[in-house]
Amino acid sequence: MKTPVAAMPTGRGRTLFLIGVLHAFTHVYHVALMPLYLPLQADLHLKNVQQATSLVSVMMFAYFLPSYLMGILADRVSTRALLGWGLVINSLGFIALSFAQSHSMAIGAVILAGLGGSLFHPAATALTARLYPDNAGRAFGLMAIGASLGFFVGPLYSGWRTHDAGWRAPVLELGIAGLITAGVFFRLAADARPPKLTQTGPLIRLLPTWTAAGLFFAMAVAFSFRDFAGAGNATLSSLYLQKAHGDTVESVGRALSVIFLASAVSNPLFGHLSEGRRLRWAAGLLLASAFCQLLLGWAPRSVFPFNLIVFGFFIMATYPVVEASMMQAVPDAIRGRFFGLFITVGGFFGNLSHWIVGGWVQKLGAQSADAHSYFRLFATLALMMALSTVALLFLRRLPGVWTVRTVASTASSTPSRR
Repeated sequence: MKTPVAAMPTGRGRTLFLIGVLHAFTHVYHVALMPLYLPLQADLHLKNVQQATSLVSVMMFAYFLPSYLMGILADRVSTRALLGWGLVINSLGFIALSFAQSHSMAIGAVILAGLGGSLFHPAATALTARLYPDNAGRAFGLMAIGASLGFFVGPLYSGWRTHDAGWRAPVLELGIAGLITAGVFFRLAADARPPKLTQTGPLIRLLPTWTAAGLFFAMAVAFSFRDFAGAGNATLSSLYLQKAHGDTVESVGRALSVIFLASAVSNPLFGHLSEGRRLRWAAGLLLASAFCQLLLGWAPRSVFPFNLIVFGFFIMATYPVVEASMMQAVPDAIRGRFFGLFITVGGFFGNLSHWIVGGWVQKLGAQSADAHSYFRLFATLALMMALSTVALLFLRRLPGVWTVRTVASTASSTPSRR
């Protein structure tokens, strides 16, 4: 028996576009603070740069840890409400951060921002797969353009505005812009509720067997190496440029923004090209990302931004390709919970990177002014990126788990004929 599919809402193209806009704001907030570590350290009188980088890690913990609970909501209630209110809370966290006068106040503000952001991905991923069941790769690629735009604008805008008005101005302005965008989303986005199982249909469990649970957690942990290397690269690049090359906050913001510029092309491109052979494409993209990351440690300052563009072209494209693969590997009825639990597990370790990388740079001491001291740090991140390809072996085995379980459940519920 097939799982019922929710009625297709009208205006799905408009809704996908608006999801992309919310995707942009979600990731603007993730990266806007990355050029601001040193101004934050000075203004909030923090003991060291690791305390400044920890703000991003704390925000990302608050973003990822509740994701499974948010996935449960995404499978049960209106995704439109989850997405809109998530952006409202995320925006209010940034507004609160702009008024913080101490490290503890800043911690509270970024926790609020992270909790709001945690509503986005479980709801948006399940909804996009539901809207475009036959060409999910292309849809996820288009949705990821929003992430590319957000990742590009966040550090560019915050670095530019901080240079002229201090770090509080861009943080406040981005928060206000998010509130306005949430209002537009509530007014124009179509509502879509998850499909409901019939009373006679089989109950699809999230992880129906020990094999499914083992495959899932192994996959999530392995993919967290990708997330650690990708997120850690932005923090490492920020500190590397400011400490080893004396770059200004504004120039660092420009440099970090170009990581994501080319992904506006690569996300839809590889999302489309990968239809039918996603795991092979994902493996190639991850290995290309690792190679580019290794080159960052050798790159002279003059070509460093170009190397960041090439790195971003490959690494960002892995997300829509992998997410489309995962969403098509599991039944619609559990997609929100599945992706929520996935980013809860993987996101926790992956986003320790900002705090850990800050500690790496802190331990360099006086050597942090020497560009050659950073090579082994970039090489470590490149190795982690390459190791994350192991996750694809586990993902490949996932699709049959629910098919077998559902067929078995249906068979057992059918009365036997004597």
